[in-house]
Amino acid sequence: MNYVPKIDRRSFVVSAAAFGGGLALGMDIPLGPTVVRAADGSPEVTAWVVIKPDDGVVIRIARSEMGQGSMTGLAQLVAEELECDWFKVSTEFPTPGQNLARNLVWGRQFTAGSRAIRESHEYVRKAGATARTMLIQAAANEWKVPAAECNASNSVITHRPSGRTTTYGKVAEAAAKIEPPKEVVLKDPKDWKIAGKPLKRLDTPPKVTGEQVYGIDLKLPGMLCAAIKDCPVFGGKLTSFDAAKVQGMPGVKHVVKVGDSAVAVVADRWWQAKTALDALPATWDEGPNAKVSSASIAEFIKGGLDAEQAFVGNQQGDVKQAIANAAKKVEAVYSFPYQNHATMEPMNATAVYTADRCEAWVPTQVAEAALASVSEASGLPIAKCEVHKLLLGGGFGRRTTHDYVQQAVAIAKQIPGTPIKLIWSREEDMTHGRYHPVTQAKMVGALDANNNLTGLHMRISGQSILAFVNPQNLQDGKDPFVFQGLNPGGAEGQLGYTIPNLLIDHAMRNPHIPPHFWRGVNNNQNAIYLECFMDELAHAAAQDPLEFRRKLMSKHPKHLAVLNAVAERVGWDKPAPQGIYRGLAQQMGYGSYVAAAAEISVTGGNKIKIHRIVGATDPGHAVNPAQIDRQVAGSFVYGLSALFYGECTVKDGRIEQTNFDTYNSMRIAEMPKVESIVMPSGGFWGGVGEPTIFVAAPAVLNAFFAATGKRIRSVPLKNHNISFA
Repeated sequence: MNYVPKIDRRSFVVSAAAFGGGLALGMDIPLGPTVVRAADGSPEVTAWVVIKPDDGVVIRIARSEMGQGSMTGLAQLVAEELECDWFKVSTEFPTPGQNLARNLVWGRQFTAGSRAIRESHEYVRKAGATARTMLIQAAANEWKVPAAECNASNSVITHRPSGRTTTYGKVAEAAAKIEPPKEVVLKDPKDWKIAGKPLKRLDTPPKVTGEQVYGIDLKLPGMLCAAIKDCPVFGGKLTSFDAAKVQGMPGVKHVVKVGDSAVAVVADRWWQAKTALDALPATWDEGPNAKVSSASIAEFIKGGLDAEQAFVGNQQGDVKQAIANAAKKVEAVYSFPYQNHATMEPMNATAVYTADRCEAWVPTQVAEAALASVSEASGLPIAKCEVHKLLLGGGFGRRTTHDYVQQAVAIAKQIPGTPIKLIWSREEDMTHGRYHPVTQAKMVGALDANNNLTGLHMRISGQSILAFVNPQNLQDGKDPFVFQGLNPGGAEGQLGYTIPNLLIDHAMRNPHIPPHFWRGVNNNQNAIYLECFMDELAHAAAQDPLEFRRKLMSKHPKHLAVLNAVAERVGWDKPAPQGIYRGLAQQMGYGSYVAAAAEISVTGGNKIKIHRIVGATDPGHAVNPAQIDRQVAGSFVYGLSALFYGECTVKDGRIEQTNFDTYNSMRIAEMPKVESIVMPSGGFWGGVGEPTIFVAAPAVLNAFFAATGKRIRSVPLKNHNISFA
């Protein structure tokens, strides 16, 4: 048996369509014969495991690798149960077309929301255990002994009574013919030897040597390169272009319209295509959105803060009455801007189209959605399309949507039989992104005569990602993603405080700038809104911020555990060194519990040096602690860059920040010392790549208040003339 997650073909297609493809739900997708051999002829023991004659082990990885280490972590889980020689392990990606043809044997190929390991750990472990059982059975059959007398370790099978041994490579052919067991028993994590260990990543050597091929590096015989320019205002259209002005330029082969709003130049080399595109006369109908600005968007969203109608995300007691009866009422309004994913590798895809086949090579976070996009753009049935997945030079959520894939196919369709590599310029990538949504939040807290928090109303106003990406999944109009980290329960982010009277609601306001999932998603602003306001409440109550939180967290032991861990490590109960100030924050999301404590100093009132930031993560199980440590540090880079620099503004309907000169990120000299506490408590599986990003900004903002007495309620800090020291 090849273990597969519980996903049917219809839900596969629905999810694919939701993330950038319009695949028809009723389409007949034929199932091909079961593949039992790898391309080199080596036998496939299970769909996940190929064993070569030299004992090499190929582990299929369905999820994407974009620097987060999932490829290595998933391979560790399979190898652990397989009992193979880790030093002979390599990996490969199955294609979404193969997955469909084999009845979704590899499950979902969706990689976002820190799901890669937390949603597939069980079935990939079972795949390894199944293959091990089959290999042992093959050896036992050859020796004519009971399989129960045999065991496997390090790719060697031993018959314990006689001491006979054989290797996986020698019995793989026979094992591939054995009926898989219906049930297998998985190891207790306390017995792990490969999983749970800080092993080196499998994808590091080719990156160091330059052998690794990303989408932007891909070369195919006869390939041409394309550069594209879309209407600078979302919703606008292309009205005209003068191809004759550039057709004689060096290398230029074609000038083509792409959809209703874009034009592309195709040339021998990409720089030739871009140079010609820059010289191409083109005009646009920018439409009514050309009148929109950041100021008009902010005013539009501000109107939702006091709107009568709102979607309720979390409610307890009677918050209106609690606020009316408060001995002290605390109010604040916070805001959070548009932010760009700004992946190091800009959007790109390579496609080749013929009348009966379309293939694409794509750095994608959702292979099935990329396949649906190829089918839709080519007009061919999905059985005549294929996507070859490549490593991503950054994803952060941007590559869960596939506008760039549809463009590549649309260009290739106009030049049949020729591979076309489309690369977006950095400017195109920045101005036609999918952005972290813009929101504001009005916070009202009620304290009684004893300075206990009796009520909290949190009104969020702003964009819904789901309304743009997948409106059919709205729940009676409500976007549940808006309430990440603020929910009454659940793995996607439960509130870590017990407040007797509580109301958290959302007034949906959707400007024309397209929002999307951005690393950490709505937890980012929700953690700032909640954790900075908790500090405001503690200050109003004249209480220590840690003790104020602890009183509200007695029923949330896992939240409290990570908060206590960072407080203890940073020395919260001891005076800070002269000139050093501290801030705390905690949050839960993507199945994991996280907290941070920051130590900063401030000079001149506006120059911040972050000396140290401590992050604690409880992901339930830690598959590779060293990689978790690196992910924590990396998430702090992303979160702190957003805090100090990250903002996309709108003028005349378009994004103003077109490159890294106006959309900055942290430098090495600005990076604080990071201390990571990995504290898996077991019993659940949480994510790692996104959670700790939430708590970096509020911890620093709370430390800034401790240092200066000033509350910062909008980011980035550069807008307040605050910078790194």
